[in-house]
Amino acid sequence: MNNKAYLILENGTIFEGKSFGAEMTDGNSEGAVGEIVFTTAMTGYLETLTDPSYYGQIVVQTFPLIGNYGVIPADFESPRPQVKAYIVREQCQEPSNFRCEGDLDTFLKENGIVGLCGIDTRALTKIVRESGVMNGKIVKEGAGFSFADLKKYVIKDAVKNTTCTEEEVLEPKGEKKRRVVLFDFGAKSHISKKLLHRGCEVVVVPAYTTAERVKELAPDGIMLSNGPGDPAENVEIIEELKKITALDIPTFGICLGHQLLALSQGAKTHKLKYGHRGGNQPVTETATGRVFVTSQNHGYAVVNDSLPEGAKVSFVNANDGTCEGVEYTNIPAFSVQFHPEACGGPKDTGFLFEKFIAMIDDRK
Repeated sequence: MNNKAYLILENGTIFEGKSFGAEMTDGNSEGAVGEIVFTTAMTGYLETLTDPSYYGQIVVQTFPLIGNYGVIPADFESPRPQVKAYIVREQCQEPSNFRCEGDLDTFLKENGIVGLCGIDTRALTKIVRESGVMNGKIVKEGAGFSFADLKKYVIKDAVKNTTCTEEEVLEPKGEKKRRVVLFDFGAKSHISKKLLHRGCEVVVVPAYTTAERVKELAPDGIMLSNGPGDPAENVEIIEELKKITALDIPTFGICLGHQLLALSQGAKTHKLKYGHRGGNQPVTETATGRVFVTSQNHGYAVVNDSLPEGAKVSFVNANDGTCEGVEYTNIPAFSVQFHPEACGGPKDTGFLFEKFIAMIDDRK
């Protein structure tokens, strides 16, 4: 631990730091290549590490001290870390919290995730903000690298590599009042927890589940989860969603689910310069002008003026005006780009789950 290491950016910038987490050897050094993104969240680093939406990415934490409350499995969004590598200003080696079950360094070691600390994360974040997301590679001292190879890296098959492979039925502790099919595009665990808390039986299904199978399951509602990668890459899923929305079942999309739903209805998406990632992202509700603080993690957005007839923008990002939500009038559906399940982050928009439940109950 704490051997000299370097972050190499595809624009030629080099940062010197110290390694922690998984040891960089010839066998796993390629695992430290990824798309550099940053998150402004001050807490919730465990949720960040285990969020499948970060698949293929090297995550930079802008908050300087990470790891101070250790590792708490109950807070995980998936069973294991999903990031390609992890960069922090300072990593805490002696965590303190009554729920703590381990330290960050050991956790990354056990899961084969390379970490880099001791670099100027503020300077790195400024580069990404000004130049946009770019590829990077963490290498140990003396290791060779090629800028040409670095520029070729592309995140592919992200949903295929994060979705579940089999259906799973989750039962609420109390009375079962509704059945919701949850499409797992790389779902955060707190989405199903929020549904279970509201008396829903949750049937988690793989990303490539057909409309025919959804009809057989006879759900009261459909949840389209978050997930990683370029939404437009998922042509097969988008085509199937056209058939699924035709079933006239109340549908709620979050993050990637929001984007895929929009694409299935004829809208377009585009890649943002550096994305929105963190627990302090402001969005404005277009109908009321009310501003909510939200948790976000996305690098793509729905193009506002590409929405078809029967759909309208319901939320916009208060900083750049990009689409943060869509209401549909031609199908029983709505979606948001941010995370109303928000663990760990603000819970301002948790009421959207109540809206989804009300939509289901009104049609039963």
